[in-house]
Amino acid sequence: MAPLNIITFGGSRNIGYLASVRLLEQGATVTFLLRSLSVFHNDQTIQKFVKSGSARLVKGDALVESDVRAAWDAAGVVDAAICSIGAVPEGFSVTKGIIIKPYNLCTQTMLNILCTMPTYPDAPQPKLIFQSSIGVTPAAFASLPLLAKLVFLMLGMPARDKAATERVIAHCAGWHWDPKKDGEPTVDMFGEGWKERSGLPAPGTLKHVLVVHAGILTDGRCKAEEGKGQGYRVSETECGSWISRKDAAHFMVEILTRRWDEYENKRVNVTY
Repeated sequence: MAPLNIITFGGSRNIGYLASVRLLEQGATVTFLLRSLSVFHNDQTIQKFVKSGSARLVKGDALVESDVRAAWDAAGVVDAAICSIGAVPEGFSVTKGIIIKPYNLCTQTMLNILCTMPTYPDAPQPKLIFQSSIGVTPAAFASLPLLAKLVFLMLGMPARDKAATERVIAHCAGWHWDPKKDGEPTVDMFGEGWKERSGLPAPGTLKHVLVVHAGILTDGRCKAEEGKGQGYRVSETECGSWISRKDAAHFMVEILTRRWDEYENKRVNVTY
């Protein structure tokens, strides 16, 4: 298989970063959209790939549609996009949980990604992986064990943002969305008339997508590399509560490079 050409949104840290480094180490080219290029100035791992030309750093904000379009243009013909955007918490409210600004960061980023996603005359539509979380819809939350429920009650804004992003993906992919089970995010998450936004894929035309519901994240080791089986569980129903960021990244890369046909157009949970 030829080396992959990847674009990463949210690749400056955590799962997006870990997955991108894995892909680079396997010979892929990765384009990062970064609000500040200085985030990698002292990162010797990334700088090694920048010097070789396999890591491309594009300055821009994923909340700005023109910046996202510029990143796609800089990347060239892309095999896959990874979106693992996440905000640094700015506070905590008893009634609202964790506070992030903007409160619809993932949702607006995904709308920008989809509205600017290129079409290629001689290549397939890029694959898309979105890193979501377990427990973000009413039905998923109800199936969590008590301890996990307590954690997710504190998430507040980030959980609602992830759910709204999944709603956008489901609309474009033509997936069934049940308001009772999946919830129906408020219109302020998307903006009025979001379904008619210029460039947004029509229902059923987003063909190659995977939503990854990662468990509650830890900074633990990558169990999948320890030679003890897969290291984590994957299921279309809730299957656990925790996973390390390293194992979540391992799963994403494993799917992109070896097992895409098994998981395309699914919403899966990845936990221990």
